[in-house]
Amino acid sequence: MSAQDLLPTDTTMGTLTLKVGDLALMSTYYATALGLQVLEDGVNVVVLGRQGAAVIRLEEARQLHLPQRGEAGLFHTALLFPDRAGLAAAVASAARHPLSTFVGSADHLVSEAFYFSDPEGNGIELYFDRPRNVWNWSQDERGNRTVVMDSLPLAPRDYIDRHLTEDAASHAVSRSASIGHVHLQVGDVDLAQRFYVDVLGFERTAGWHDQALFVSAGGYHHHMAMNVWNSRGAGPRKDTLGLGEVLIRVPAADEVAALADRLSHAGITSYHTGAELRFEDPWRNRLRVAADGQDGGIA
Repeated sequence: MSAQDLLPTDTTMGTLTLKVGDLALMSTYYATALGLQVLEDGVNVVVLGRQGAAVIRLEEARQLHLPQRGEAGLFHTALLFPDRAGLAAAVASAARHPLSTFVGSADHLVSEAFYFSDPEGNGIELYFDRPRNVWNWSQDERGNRTVVMDSLPLAPRDYIDRHLTEDAASHAVSRSASIGHVHLQVGDVDLAQRFYVDVLGFERTAGWHDQALFVSAGGYHHHMAMNVWNSRGAGPRKDTLGLGEVLIRVPAADEVAALADRLSHAGITSYHTGAELRFEDPWRNRLRVAADGQDGGIA
């Protein structure tokens, strides 16, 4: 793949949209359990974030049902914290909340991560990145450069005891947080690679046999991931609660236009406004690529 077919190195993840059945319950959960602030409170939409930057957009969809196990969709949304103290404060807050479900934790070598489920079963990862200069890279069997990751034990209580300072606990909301990556459930990893790498323009950074794929722009460990652990063979999604839209940010409209050309060449239908592009992956997961400053940060 040539450089012009890749997403730009400073690509980032934007606001993630969830369709929810109980807007009041879910917005209260994300505010109290994760310390997010309500930035927009509409009739059927609530946007939450940190320090004025949107993170999660909740759309009420009472008529929809929860997805069944085995369907494609969201595996988890990953909130990235700039320091261990901020992460420890968020983990402690989420763990205390009566509607949180703790799923697990792991030292991934490139990051330290804690996993929860929200009241409607959407996966959440809270994590901190180790500095890039301590990440290790190797080559896979195809000669591709891959980041070395693992899932080593990481004890939540010890982590909180070591890193939760009084300042972090009392000023947790003032610390920034952003969507670091989005992890999807898909039906087939090879098809995911053809779409997300060969067409969309991410680079493959890691894989787990035919079970999982990790992709990124600019040498990050991963901006997106796809797995078949619960969803092998899944077809296109039904309209359900859960994942609404994944937003990917690029620096300028030129990159949006270049992607529109790649999608058209691949026969993938998209809606292009000039500043942003809307389309679906093979499982009908909705994606939007927008130039920075063109979406008001929350749409």
